[in-house]
Amino acid sequence: MERREDIRNIAIIAHVDHGKTTLVDQLLKYSGTFRENEQVDERAMDSGDIERERGITILAKNTAVKYGDTTINILDTPGHADFGGEVERIMKMVDGVALVVDAYEGTMPQTRFVLKKALEQKLTPIVVLNKIDRPNARPEEVIDEVLDLFIDLGADDDQLEFPVVYASALNGTSGFEPEAQEESMDPILNTILEHIPAPVDNQDEPLQFQVTLLDYNDYVGRIGIGRVVRGKIHVGQQVVVIKKDGTEKSFRVTKLFGFLGLKRIEITEAKAGDIVAVSGMEDLNIGETICPQDHPEALPWLRIDEPTLQMMFLVNNSPFAGKEGKFITARKIEERLMKQLETDVSLRVEPTDSPDAWIVSGRGELHLSILVENMRREGFELQLSKPKVILKEIDGVLCEPVERVQIDVPEEYTGAVMESLGARKGEMLDMINYGNGQVRLEFKVPSRGLLGYATEFMTQTHGYGILNHTFESYEPMHKGQVGGRRQGVLVALENGKASTYGIMQLEDRGVIFVEPGTEVYAGMIVGEHNRENDLTVNITREKHLTNVRSATKDQTATIRKTRKMSLEEALEYLNDDEYCEVTPSSIRLRKKILDKNAREKAAKRNKMN
Repeated sequence: MERREDIRNIAIIAHVDHGKTTLVDQLLKYSGTFRENEQVDERAMDSGDIERERGITILAKNTAVKYGDTTINILDTPGHADFGGEVERIMKMVDGVALVVDAYEGTMPQTRFVLKKALEQKLTPIVVLNKIDRPNARPEEVIDEVLDLFIDLGADDDQLEFPVVYASALNGTSGFEPEAQEESMDPILNTILEHIPAPVDNQDEPLQFQVTLLDYNDYVGRIGIGRVVRGKIHVGQQVVVIKKDGTEKSFRVTKLFGFLGLKRIEITEAKAGDIVAVSGMEDLNIGETICPQDHPEALPWLRIDEPTLQMMFLVNNSPFAGKEGKFITARKIEERLMKQLETDVSLRVEPTDSPDAWIVSGRGELHLSILVENMRREGFELQLSKPKVILKEIDGVLCEPVERVQIDVPEEYTGAVMESLGARKGEMLDMINYGNGQVRLEFKVPSRGLLGYATEFMTQTHGYGILNHTFESYEPMHKGQVGGRRQGVLVALENGKASTYGIMQLEDRGVIFVEPGTEVYAGMIVGEHNRENDLTVNITREKHLTNVRSATKDQTATIRKTRKMSLEEALEYLNDDEYCEVTPSSIRLRKKILDKNAREKAAKRNKMN
């Protein structure tokens, strides 16, 4: 079997924040892909605003470096399980993976998740132990952990013989021993050339090209990115695309792009093993195969991870609707959701009985909240309901998604964490005491139980705990209530501005969410009650002025710090009878029924039912 020795295709996989994007930066710089005088940003591969702010990769990115006579195509994959659909498809484009593991943290839930996908595809792994310069790095133990993980995930004998390179991507050093670090990326690049198989050279056979990623460009329309599995493709060629239902559509390849560094380069031809972008057809979707007209033969369809979480997106109908956003109509919101479906294959959008509401399903809270965050930055206003897990019937049994949770906490907080996860139907799998006051706990917990848990967890561990979770499987549904918020809320009685006096009168009732001077409306949630019931409060109340001088006049009034919530925290916080109102400049929580009397009547009716 002939192989193309001038090319290698590799995906870089890792848990969030183990340094894979920084490592790709170094490979790009070191291989001389950039000119001497070229300005390169840190984490150049993370191109979206949210990706840069949060330091996570959301969309898979591809780049290529020239090393000697070989082109190495590198795909930087997301580490979050919410973007697992991306990871799984990337695995179809490459012949090997570089697993990046933090030399101190070791293997994490998402390391497990992405590695499992790679081993299922029978890819050849190499391991890069990153952050070897950390003062508390523990390379030997971490390599043992990685080996255990490989065995645990059923790796075959060849996969267990993985080579290890030690590196510090931040300092630009790498080597085959933790202490012997050289100021170059040669050890990593040479390991890739030696161990990752070259693609099979079958360019004389009929063309097969599978679309794995989608991009969109205003000039050329939809762009399909993928790998030429066999044969050749060239500009001007008449080809057919085989749809999911087996129908064929013909089109002409108008442009082909190859990759070098962070740029796309126009090329005229690509052959088996190349990773390229093709344009020329408006209606191109992920998983479809491009073939010659006289030899239509589809590749197996790409399996796409099913959504596990859904929530309602609604047109904003609060008293403040239209004050802060540009796009507020049902038509605009629907257009935007349909546009998202073009490139996001793990997303589902279904209409409801109301023309102003849609059920949007995704892979998890992060997946959905990033869509909402993008929308609010673009000027949209909308309302969101409490996220709900998607239940499935498997062999006649109702099942719910279960997640694997890994927690690192100081020893003194383990009791509180174990108790609260036990109450959320968590099942403990493992507990490792590192002896330095740090304990690692592993649980299996229903996804329902994790909704809203992050805030409680931070309070329990005083901010010292680290919580990671990733989807594990569907299992028979647990009986009864799992998780959910225990506290009631403080609800504003009337429209107006929150006053300092009004807030001070309420401070002993709970935690306040708004600052003095904030505009509020009747039915808006302004704080958390320290009991289990909801309380309607007058937060706009002003102090009556008298001409009698008070004995405490000279004491300055101080207000406790208010609690500010991020979008994810606000969504996790919601109860069934509440909405989260999202605009470009505000995130507000509100009751579905704004009027106090109507709300109380509805609550009574619910109790009677």
